[in-house]
Amino acid sequence: MPKLNGHIERVTFSSEETAFCVCKLKVKGERGLVTIVGNMVNPVPGEFVELDGEWITHTKFGNQFQIRQYKTLVPATQFGIQKYLGSGLIKGIGPVMAKRIVKRFGIKSLDIIEKSIDKLSEVEGIGKKRIEMIAQAWDDQKEVRTVMLFLQSHGVSTAYAAKIFKTYGQDSIHIVRENPYRLARDIFGIGFIIADSIAEKLGMEKHAPQRIEAGLEYVLHQLSDDGHVCYPYNELCRKVQHMLEVDRDIVLKAVADSFSAERIVIEDISENKKLVFLKKFHVCETEIAKNFEQLKNFSKSVRKIDSKKAVEWIKGQIKITLAKNQEEAVKKSLEEKVLIITGGPGTGKTTIINAIIKILKKAGAKILLAAPTGRAAKRMSEATWERAQTIHRLLDYSMKKPGFKKDNKNPLKCDVLIIDEASMIDTVLMHHLLKAVPPKATLIFVGDVNQLPSVGPGNVLNDLIVSNAFAVVTLDTIFRQARKSLIVVNAHRINKGMFPVLANDNKKSNFYFVQKEEPEDVLNTIIDLVQNRIPQKFKVDPVDDIQVLTPMHRGIVGAGNLNHELQKILNLNKGILQRGNREFKVSDKVMQIRNNYDKHVYNGDIGRIVDINFIDQKVLLNFDGREVEYDFSSLDEIVHAYAVSVHKSQGSEYPVVIIPVVIQHYILLQRNLIYTAVTRGKKLVVLVGTKKALAMAINTDKSSRRHTRLSYRLKQ
Repeated sequence: MPKLNGHIERVTFSSEETAFCVCKLKVKGERGLVTIVGNMVNPVPGEFVELDGEWITHTKFGNQFQIRQYKTLVPATQFGIQKYLGSGLIKGIGPVMAKRIVKRFGIKSLDIIEKSIDKLSEVEGIGKKRIEMIAQAWDDQKEVRTVMLFLQSHGVSTAYAAKIFKTYGQDSIHIVRENPYRLARDIFGIGFIIADSIAEKLGMEKHAPQRIEAGLEYVLHQLSDDGHVCYPYNELCRKVQHMLEVDRDIVLKAVADSFSAERIVIEDISENKKLVFLKKFHVCETEIAKNFEQLKNFSKSVRKIDSKKAVEWIKGQIKITLAKNQEEAVKKSLEEKVLIITGGPGTGKTTIINAIIKILKKAGAKILLAAPTGRAAKRMSEATWERAQTIHRLLDYSMKKPGFKKDNKNPLKCDVLIIDEASMIDTVLMHHLLKAVPPKATLIFVGDVNQLPSVGPGNVLNDLIVSNAFAVVTLDTIFRQARKSLIVVNAHRINKGMFPVLANDNKKSNFYFVQKEEPEDVLNTIIDLVQNRIPQKFKVDPVDDIQVLTPMHRGIVGAGNLNHELQKILNLNKGILQRGNREFKVSDKVMQIRNNYDKHVYNGDIGRIVDINFIDQKVLLNFDGREVEYDFSSLDEIVHAYAVSVHKSQGSEYPVVIIPVVIQHYILLQRNLIYTAVTRGKKLVVLVGTKKALAMAINTDKSSRRHTRLSYRLKQ
């Protein structure tokens, strides 16, 4: 087998997800550079390597050396050491510092770091604190490399090696060998599929109990990602059996064992039907019902108010004529313990919230306002001139003792709690919210039940309404001012199953449809709209003011490809941080995709990249004026947000919304999805695609049913 020895001159491409790389290698004794391709863990310029492989001829790129095996060698020249240290591999050392270190210690530089690191204080700019950082990074890098190579040999992506090491430290290899399925439970981003692949390479039996039980939990988690709180027993067993390719008896035993170990709960619904819950979702759902019952049975802490007089008083205060159902909403807010107010855009939900606040403040009540997302809370504050918070902030999450500080032992201090955008609240968040509501408080939910349900499991607002356990007021009158907006008019038409009114291109409107048949033409039209047509005509910023909302992640007009193409035209900055096949640059528009309580950044929050520090391996992001720092290893929590999925847009409003509507997205083309997307736009909505696809979506009212038991529990 041919061998090559040399140092990596530059890394052309490196995927963290597959470990595949393309590098230029300076081979000893050769004048030119050799292209090497294959799997290599985190290749670094200046790194010396010994390669086994074979020469291949690529049709486009010519001669290349295909790597079969490799080992890393210590750089042997001053130039190699400087390049190695300055590559960003060691936190605390960048190109400038690397040059200074090598100038001072020459060929002994790596020995100094390994054996006499305190001597680095002789280098200008290196103090005690930086020496500690370099020492830690040097030790971690050695350990991480060992873990990376072990994991690579067992088929796991190198993207997760640092996370695995961060979670398990020096026990990483021992834990992975003993039970690789722990990775799926313990580490964000590593799912059952990767863990199963490692287990197979480690020689674990296909029928091993820990494999079947982990597979069962994986399927239940996948189903919860689709919104299910529970799932029918027989269908679940079939799914697990199909995925794991094992006999049904083995699956039934795993279900029984998981039930005995109290990781799952099984409920008998009828003689022939059972539902299976992950333990935490069962706890959440049963506690929600229990807490609502307690809340309804307690008296109010707000003093008794004559609702008729209050309505007359508020009419004089706000000088707006209230529709009949708006008056009803105000009255019920003063009479009921739990109230749900639901309605579409332009039906006066904000007017009602303001009226209720004015009356209750006059009565001396302490009122708290909250919403599920930062953007929704900000909008609520702007509309009411009162302080509104996210539910997470309201409940005060603590990292010291992970969990919310506010609960039944330390409840919120309020007489009335008003929650906006209630359709976004999932089962887990509702559980934590109700635990913290004082029994004597009045609870008012405001939302639009026709929007998409929560991203997380459950269909809580809908379940509360259909249970008939609470007072519900539906606002359905569109006010005169709102009727002037085609966005509002068309949102209501779509919700009723009617085709929207489409404006003539020459006529000024706030709702347009651009007919394009092919996905490639839809993509090119969106790029032109974002880059040229909309900013020029409507004088808006293409990054801050325009949001592309798409039904899917994959495909030509899915979020992934749209972000790739829009980044190319909207962010011309040069400095690139490569993470797998994603490139991050300063000024990029990004979105957080999981709740990070430590940083107080939550799923769906949109920010901008302010700085990328390659020496300290940190990225600084700005979320609505608040700066938050991320390690490079945490960037799988961030995705580009020039385009986002419709689900992720819930609770937000954007000046301009562009929505691709193509037949290729037929799986997700549903009325409530298009309705939700359209209602995100404040000043302008543009749909691009085919009228056939739009008609398909409007006519598809059967949004996939979510399996929950909440409405049943509330009825009881």
